[in-house]
Amino acid sequence: MANHQSALKRMRQNIVRRIANRYFKKTTRSAIKKLRELTDKSAAQAYMPKVVRMIDKLAKKNTWHKNKAANIKSSLMHHIATMK
Repeated sequence: MANHQSALKRMRQNIVRRIANRYFKKTTRSAIKKLRELTDKSAAQAYMPKVVRMIDKLAKKNTWHKNKAANIKSSLMHHIATMK
């Protein structure tokens, strides 16, 4: 167990941040899945900026690595571009 007030505070902060990160990551993964399931190209193009914004926020906070975020965005854009 921690012996210092700063260590106790750090433990509390880590718990809160872990829960928040899990929430943001899960909602982003759900949004990506929803985007991939769309069949209408115009609907997918309209939904894409929202998903990109979510991915960029995770990359900015270092919750996801910036290269992972770039790869996911590239994959999604390729998916939309190849839709009929």
